[in-house]
Amino acid sequence: MRRVILHSDLNCFYAAVEMNEDPLLRGRKVAVCGSVENRHGIVLTASYPAKREGVRTGMANWQALQVCPDLIIVPPRYDLYLKYSRMVRRIYLRWSDAVESFGMDECWINLPFTEDVTGEGVRTAETIRRAVREETGLTVSVGVSFSKVFAKLGSDMKKPDAVTVITPENYEDRIWPLPVRELLYVGPATSRKLLTKGVRTIGDLARTDPRLIRAWLGKNGLMLREFANGTERADVMPAGWESPVKSVGHGVTCVRDLTCNYEVWRVLYELSQDVGHRLLNHELGARGVELTVRDADLRFYQFQTALSFSTQSPLEMAAACFDLFRLRYEWTRPVRALTLRAILLHGEENPEQLDLFGKVLRRAKQKRLDTVVDDIRRRFGTETIRAASLMGKLHMAEDRCETVPMPPPMYR
Repeated sequence: MRRVILHSDLNCFYAAVEMNEDPLLRGRKVAVCGSVENRHGIVLTASYPAKREGVRTGMANWQALQVCPDLIIVPPRYDLYLKYSRMVRRIYLRWSDAVESFGMDECWINLPFTEDVTGEGVRTAETIRRAVREETGLTVSVGVSFSKVFAKLGSDMKKPDAVTVITPENYEDRIWPLPVRELLYVGPATSRKLLTKGVRTIGDLARTDPRLIRAWLGKNGLMLREFANGTERADVMPAGWESPVKSVGHGVTCVRDLTCNYEVWRVLYELSQDVGHRLLNHELGARGVELTVRDADLRFYQFQTALSFSTQSPLEMAAACFDLFRLRYEWTRPVRALTLRAILLHGEENPEQLDLFGKVLRRAKQKRLDTVVDDIRRRFGTETIRAASLMGKLHMAEDRCETVPMPPPMYR
């Protein structure tokens, strides 16, 4: 059975929301940029007039101002973008209950009861495009296809406010000539590796012997080859679906480099508050922790350790990561960014072998305390109750951009 799948992509999403909220910005050269003071000073998105001047996502703010001196820079407002994202998803749900988010501004929509890509699929896409513009003031580009990957490629082909159709009859002409880097999940490293093998286009990848692809890239290579041939069969998941949790992490770029162990401890303990809260929500325990450190020269270091017990405790996870840091990190350079991740997760209902020397009673007491603190913070706000060591400046950004939902993996 042929599927009809739409991929919707809101055009210049952050900038479009800002222009929608402030009519004085409409038609101007606008870029939504992170804070230089918080070390997030890059272009997050730009309006089309700014893009025509050379402003690109990922540019440093100063670079954007060099290519476009009259650029209007506005700070991000993530709560507002989430509000618009929910509004648009409610529009999509009028046509299908299979609406899978891919970040705030993109969604796949599986149209039920039809196999007609060029007929019903296109008519629905046009109706959705008009509804989004009329009801929210935003524009959306829609790809229509029989494959999730091809629908996403289609939504990128014609912008803004347009519909592109990729069918079994035309995909070789429309998709295969594109550079291989355009394919979903082909990042810079994979693209470079494929280029060294003479694989320059999506068509080259599609026609390459699968045994060679597996030798070069492993199982992920075979997945990418399926993408290139339009044979992937990943379902569009229903609205509200969440991918299984395999790890829970939180990271931050500090507003100033950390220069001593105590500063590192305080940041790790603060990061662990959010990780512990999410573990409680998911009813999961961690049997290991992972620490990622980025130094002042942007070098990355990653360390892991298993735990002899399962935990949701912010204090226990922070302590384990801090022990890792003191053991493995050499203070040759200050620390710029830290990420704490809970790994080796399992359900809290699973039985656990008690450790004779594991201080079981003290850990049980700590668990009760953590649960009460989490409940107070959930009901009355995260600033209601805090550990004394976390009072005062933590050298962490306050814009909370690291909490913005990221796209989940599409392929399951």
